[in-house]
Amino acid sequence: MQVRKGRVLALLLIVFTAAFLWAGGSMFLRSSVPKLDILPVDTAETVSGFKNAWVRIHRVIFLKNAVDAKLDKKSYVRLSDIPLAMQQAIIAVEDSRFYQHTGFDVEGILRAVLVNMQTGAYAEGGSTITQQLIKNLFLSQERTLGRKVEEFVLAIGIELQYSKEEILEMYLNTIYFGSGAYGIGQASAIYFGKPPFHLNLAECAMLAGLPNAPSLTSPYVNFAAAKERQAIVLGAMSRNGYIGPSQAQEAKLTPILLAK
Repeated sequence: MQVRKGRVLALLLIVFTAAFLWAGGSMFLRSSVPKLDILPVDTAETVSGFKNAWVRIHRVIFLKNAVDAKLDKKSYVRLSDIPLAMQQAIIAVEDSRFYQHTGFDVEGILRAVLVNMQTGAYAEGGSTITQQLIKNLFLSQERTLGRKVEEFVLAIGIELQYSKEEILEMYLNTIYFGSGAYGIGQASAIYFGKPPFHLNLAECAMLAGLPNAPSLTSPYVNFAAAKERQAIVLGAMSRNGYIGPSQAQEAKLTPILLAK
């Protein structure tokens, strides 16, 4: 037990150091050391860099507070009120090794590339659910090394401080489903006029297919594209053993009744 605690503390120290350096801490340290060559220091840039670094480090240290501040408690839906089929659908199509990895999943990325090449469609995601949760809560869409390192640091922090069930619950409450629906509660109401608890397999599969490209695959925008994604999700669920081929086929044929 003591060894495990020691490893966790060591990991947290590494995480903290990485967060500090990649959040701009190195720039702050350089600006704090006296320079032998007398060159003007951009004070505004240094102060801005320090503030930015402190915000990011503070987020890592007090991660639970930062997460709580970002969650919309008004429309928050507990995992116990979300159908198991919805949970399985999201895991199957977005992160099939969700319960095996610790935030990042190299094997999952390679598998997703292979599956997507074999199916000729985006059947599985490369980013883990934990990574996507971090992006939804805190990060911009910029593609830089610094942002990826910050994502890595925060993903490890999330995995250390929350259970898999809590991570999945937060993810389902923050993901964008298109048509102005953020989170499973809003998505269920906007698309089907009912609370998540009453969603059937066909509806769960359709919703799970939307986050990949919500503006393009919303059934209100392109119903055919939404059905296409639904079929991909059902295929992923069958492939991962959540449902059988006959259940997948039956769900594909189940009529979808939209709220409007």
